[in-house]
Amino acid sequence: MSPILSRRSFLALSAMLPWAFRAQALSSIPVGLELYSVRDALQKDPQGTVRAVAAMGYQAVEFYAPYFDWTEAQTKEMRKLLDELGMRCYSTHNDQDYLSAKNIEKTRDKNLILGCKYVVLAYSEPKTKNGADGWKHLAEELNTAGEQLEPAGLRVGYHNHQAEFTASGGQRPMEILAKNTKSSVMLQLDVGTCLAARAGPVAWIRANPGRIRSIHCKEWSPAPEKGYKVLLGEGVADWKGIFEAAESVGGIEYYLIEQEGSRFSELEPARRCLQEFRTRHAER
Repeated sequence: MSPILSRRSFLALSAMLPWAFRAQALSSIPVGLELYSVRDALQKDPQGTVRAVAAMGYQAVEFYAPYFDWTEAQTKEMRKLLDELGMRCYSTHNDQDYLSAKNIEKTRDKNLILGCKYVVLAYSEPKTKNGADGWKHLAEELNTAGEQLEPAGLRVGYHNHQAEFTASGGQRPMEILAKNTKSSVMLQLDVGTCLAARAGPVAWIRANPGRIRSIHCKEWSPAPEKGYKVLLGEGVADWKGIFEAAESVGGIEYYLIEQEGSRFSELEPARRCLQEFRTRHAER
């Protein structure tokens, strides 16, 4: 038995499976976990952690940067596990270097093995030095990477942080990226960082119809001692409005829960947030 998933934990999580299957029936839109949420456990035992996440009722996972260093055999073993568990990896989070000319073929091959649809740029250093031109250049890089990956059936995405929603010179960088990237480039919305920048997630979704194909359901509180550490439902996010906008105009294909830290150990927030997500989504 994996050290990440003890016998007691396995039995407890297994008891939740009937509830999880009922909950999955509430929506045809898959719900996954961004595995940065359980990064310490994932580093110690990748397969055991994915099994634990599956037992909670998650339908998908999103791997982040360390996946790039897996061997081909390790990548294939992970895909085999996902298939056995009936899970999907719709997208990965990638460093900017992974989309460079020297690495993009390796990135393509790993994402194809995992069965992904989107290769998401997880973060770009703020381009404030170069202002709008810096963000326009990033948009060009995303378009170019998209053109290189498209023949393999993969698409590019961009994941925002707080900087992209913080206005500079009267314009928000995310607006520059949205305007200067092709419509095929997914705009993966991180709710928590959008809120931290005092921007409106619902308004952003409605302003970019068809491009918000996945959302990081991360909560945020304005209380300095809380911030991103609150669990889903404990902050200020308007989840009902977000779900309605995402599913009516946003083009949502899958949701991803993310937790950066909390008062609990890593796996517990993932379980609690999924339960809260299911409840709120059913009530929308």
